Amino acid sequence: MGYQTLLDCRRRSRYLRRHGFTTDQIAVIIGLDHPATPLRLYRYAAGLTAAQVVECFHRLSGTNGAGLRESRLYDYENWPQAGRRPSVFTLRLLARIYDTRPAHLITNDALATYSQRDQHTIRHLGRTDGSPGTPTG
Repeated sequence: MGYQTLLDCRRRSRYLRRHGFTTDQIAVIIGLDHPATPLRLYRYAAGLTAAQVVECFHRLSGTNGAGLRESRLYDYENWPQAGRRPSVFTLRLLARIYDTRPAHLITNDALATYSQRDQHTIRHLGRTDGSPGTPTG
């Protein structure tokens, strides 16, 4: 999936939002045409490039580049088939950016790889402040 796919998903996402669809619903719809991990589908549903996500991540976490790089985000988006498993902290911030719950960003099979305490946290944590934190554009 490349930049053209992102542009198509961004266009579809804007259309669906205008008609009252939530990010969660949009991610499901995009997943029908684009097989990908939930983490990537949510980025596409939000219509964000990896660079935009990284910028927002650093703004929310108060970090300057050590917190997340584009290459690491791609690793997370490829997991569990390849790449790295995101931390619970990372899932929480990405969920805020994508306006969803952390548990929606990973598959149930992937959830099983976390500790019991982390599984509980992922399942039950939603956004903490009510704002999605996504940049416009």
